[in-house]
Order: sequence, then C-alpha cells, then structure tokens
Amino acid sequence: MTASIIAVNALVFLLELIRGETFVTSWSVIPAGIVAGHHLITILTAMFMHASWSHILGNMIFLWAFGPEVEDLMHPRRYLVFYLLGGLAATAAQVAADPSSTVPNLGASGAIAAVMGAFLVTYPRDRIRSLLVIFVFVRTAYIPAALLIGVWFLTQFVNLGAVAQQPAGGVAYAAHVGGFIFGAVTARLFEGPRLVEAGVTT
Repeated sequence: MTASIIAVNALVFLLELIRGETFVTSWSVIPAGIVAGHHLITILTAMFMHASWSHILGNMIFLWAFGPEVEDLMHPRRYLVFYLLGGLAATAAQVAADPSSTVPNLGASGAIAAVMGAFLVTYPRDRIRSLLVIFVFVRTAYIPAALLIGVWFLTQFVNLGAVAQQPAGGVAYAAHVGGFIFGAVTARLFEGPRLVEAGVTT
C-alpha cells in the first residue's frame, strides 16, 4: 500500500506539471474556503499534491522510510484508512491555526507525519539508515528512530508560530504537528491481528 500511495502521488504530480498552476490551486486546500464550506473535496485531494520536485521527493523519501513497517503492523486496508485520516487531521490543524488564510495548502507531509507518529510509538527502538553530512564528509549511519523523529517533531513544534508570521505562505507546521499527534495517539487502534505461531507437540 505504501508503494501504491507513492505511485498515486507521483501520478498526481505529473498531472500538475501538465495542467499547470490553475489546476494546482483548484485542488489545494484554501483554509478560508474550507471554513466557509466551499470545495471540501480539496481536504482529500490536497494531500496527494505537491508544490515542487523537492517537495514531493522529500515527502516520498520519508514515507518510504517509515511507511512499510507501519503498514505491516496495521495491514494494508487499515493503514490506508489511517493514512487518510492522518491527512485529514493535519489539514484540520492547519485550518484551525489560520482559518482566514487564502494561501493554498497542499502536500502529503501531514499524513506522513501521522505515519511517523505511529512509527515512534510502535517501533521506538528501530534504527533508520540516514545520510550524515559533517563539514565536507558524507557517510551513512544508523540513527535511532526515536531520536530522528523526536528531533524532527521538536523542530516542527518550535517553528509552529512561524507560519503566522508568513502571510505569503510557508511550511505548514500546524499540519505537521497535528498529523504527528494524531498518529502517535491513534496508532494502536489500527493495529491488525497478530499472527501467533502455534507450537507442535508430539
């Protein structure tokens, strides 16, 4: 399912490149419009859209890093429902943070933040292979997932107020925080049945 979600994001981004800015704006979340009850379908469509190559590549790398294990825990159907609800929770947080905004909001990062929150509470001892850049030296290292995700969340939380200072747009920190909290709190509710190996007696 994670691979399918990535494929859908890629196809939608290709459509964005073909159709142009008007298409992107039409299917992105406009907080003021959502509050007024307009274009509610964009709450769903916006989580599959991205503003640039770096935006989609960054998001999909994070989804590929954390999604498969969470999917294994929940099983594909529950995982898909969880992913979509995480995206909705993230959008709700962003709209609540700035309900009068007319700046388009788009991206999968809120839903992916939910996946990261779920990963933290279900696989806290796992290590993630990461690329480290120290001055001019580049190497890979296995970093504890709890540390990596914890630092990421702290950064989002600290910068949460920054978006209010950027009326022209910026990073949707409220969406990241909202999605992450949703994922961390609800992850266990979406767990699939565990397979228990039966012992054989003779």
